[in-house]
Amino acid sequence: FRTSDEPSGLRELRKLREKKLGSDPGSPEGPRRPLRERISFGKAIKVVLALAVGWILLAIVLFFVSAQTSEGVDDRTERALNGGGSLFTGSTILVIGSDARPKGSKEPGAGGPSRADSILLLHVGFGTVRRLSILRDSLANVPGHGPQKINAAYAFGGAPLMIRTVRGFMGNGLRINHVIEVNFTEFPELIDSLGGVKVKLSRCVASDPFSGRPFRLRKGEHTLNGRQALAFARVRKNRCNKGENDDARARRQQQVLSSIRSRALSPNGFARAPWIAWAAPRTIKTDLKGPGMAGLFTDLLTGGSGKTRVLLPSGPGPAGSLVIADSQKTRQVRALEGDR
Repeated sequence: FRTSDEPSGLRELRKLREKKLGSDPGSPEGPRRPLRERISFGKAIKVVLALAVGWILLAIVLFFVSAQTSEGVDDRTERALNGGGSLFTGSTILVIGSDARPKGSKEPGAGGPSRADSILLLHVGFGTVRRLSILRDSLANVPGHGPQKINAAYAFGGAPLMIRTVRGFMGNGLRINHVIEVNFTEFPELIDSLGGVKVKLSRCVASDPFSGRPFRLRKGEHTLNGRQALAFARVRKNRCNKGENDDARARRQQQVLSSIRSRALSPNGFARAPWIAWAAPRTIKTDLKGPGMAGLFTDLLTGGSGKTRVLLPSGPGPAGSLVIADSQKTRQVRALEGDR
């Protein structure tokens, strides 16, 4: 049975069907490829890029909305700052993490005045981040209260007094341009938005009950959720190693911060970008506005992989405090500001 023997009506119907399917052999252009084959690789890349850009724009919008609606610092705190500085040319930021317990916590000290649980100086500028950790038991002169452990300044006068105390304690013309108060109540939400953080332990870590629950991690690698990461960062007396001091605690906090950074920059972080963008500004109170906050987080992600320096003590002081030598302060301020 030859094609030429087909009735004309049937032949026309067959040609119409072949044309719709893209395989008309009589076409002057020859047989056409199926539609799926005609979608080029370049077009597929453009679609993927458009979706990626849209995803990033959504994250940016959520970040600025979250930053705009988050709680800022009060006027007293802003007046205590030196002002000036730029996240592009160089700015020094005091980061304060308080030991305030969540409402209803059964931990010792819950309900009392909050002290600074962690004290960190950041020098940020043009994609470079340098960090200096100040041990909370460092002996300092707290204005109006005399010699005290430096973390007591936060209990006596909040962020304004803490700024004045750290500036006087470090000396050497240190200017504190901005302040960040870490909200540990919201901190677990940020960790959970990342899908948890990974830590690797050379030995076990155990402490007194955190928020009414015992906390213990075995030696090895762990992925911690928000509540676990907060408990890990705040362990002060490790039952697995009673010889540990605040320096070990600072290293644990640095491990959490490094893991936050690596998770945020991973493919997992990209997939979770909108959730991370919403949670990040809500974990802090700061004088920085939306653009400044965005610049800070960008610098922390792109230039924040360096080691955190620790202001080490030269010996013990009264009432369990730690004495820091002036020469150590001078050396660390110069390193912080990049003037080695």
